[in-house]
Amino acid sequence: MSEHILITGGAGFIGSHLADELLSHGYKVRVLDNLAPQVHGESARRPEYLASDVELVVGDVCDPAAVRDALRGIDSVYHFAAAVGVGQSMYEVAHYTRVNNLGTAVLLEALIEKPVKNLVVASSMSLYGEGLYRTPAGEVRTVGERTLEQLRAGDWEFRDAEGLALQPVATPETKVPALASVYALSKYDQERLCLMIGRAYNIPTVALRFFNAYGPRQALSNPYTGVLAIFASRLLNDSPPKIFEDGYQQRDFVSVYDIARACRLALETPAAAGETFNIGGGQPFTVREIAERVAAAVGKGQLMPEITGKYRVGDIRHCFADITKARQVLGYVPRVSLDEGLTELAGWLEGQAAVDRVAQASAELAARGLAI
Repeated sequence: MSEHILITGGAGFIGSHLADELLSHGYKVRVLDNLAPQVHGESARRPEYLASDVELVVGDVCDPAAVRDALRGIDSVYHFAAAVGVGQSMYEVAHYTRVNNLGTAVLLEALIEKPVKNLVVASSMSLYGEGLYRTPAGEVRTVGERTLEQLRAGDWEFRDAEGLALQPVATPETKVPALASVYALSKYDQERLCLMIGRAYNIPTVALRFFNAYGPRQALSNPYTGVLAIFASRLLNDSPPKIFEDGYQQRDFVSVYDIARACRLALETPAAAGETFNIGGGQPFTVREIAERVAAAVGKGQLMPEITGKYRVGDIRHCFADITKARQVLGYVPRVSLDEGLTELAGWLEGQAAVDRVAQASAELAARGLAI
């Protein structure tokens, strides 16, 4: 008899791809999702992309009765339900804390009453804050936050005492978190709560820190989603991608297919229990380069990115993944190159419409002094 898996938040971008991955490996899948309008639109209908073999339970992860019902007959759980977005979290504080922190607590109380074989929780690279850096002398070190004076002067990089720029290096799981947003704090809480309760109640638990995911099914009209989807939304509306700072900040982009496979490996690898893993592409790209490559992939290379020179409070400069631990323990190796992923994404985008809400989101941040 195949194992029955529950994915909270499983009707969304990453969760639906995970459902496909699990179904293709013989699992039965149930999804608990509230079909939030910011992600799914006002219709609150079952997404067309959600596999027909997936049982969808529409409900709120903060509702104990809905969670208990969704857990009936379930062997293992993936906890993906979360409000997503760094900027928005800084003014919708109660909403993010309710969904991410309280929702996780409600799920864990249900699991205390009815333990499962395995629990996998989606965490985030945002909890690292800035990545690690190497000094000109070769010393690897952490940094704090850039000062407002430095940002106002357009001096974007971290520097040593002599004024020499520090070199960003890949960030491993051992880096101490630097929680610069409500979203980052809530994801760290989700991660720690799950590992803590898993250890206390003997539920093997794994936390996966996702870096910048991209691929088909991203919510293109959600201005707080991943940067690559935001760029795509702008381009679909014949507008150039807008980039903060100078565009040379570095990030790690990972295909949603690679993330889905990593999630399955975390479930199937006993040695992963109690551990935390970076799940990324393992290669840094500048945001400027990503914008140009997305534009080229969708046939709008003439729409060069608009470098605003502005900044958002709490934004980091560089962070990309050291995936050594995931390689060694999970056997995780990224299979989808950025070129392959963007080619597929461009094909999917041809049939999509997106409401460009980037200006609206920027205005929301600026009105609160969070974007300057």
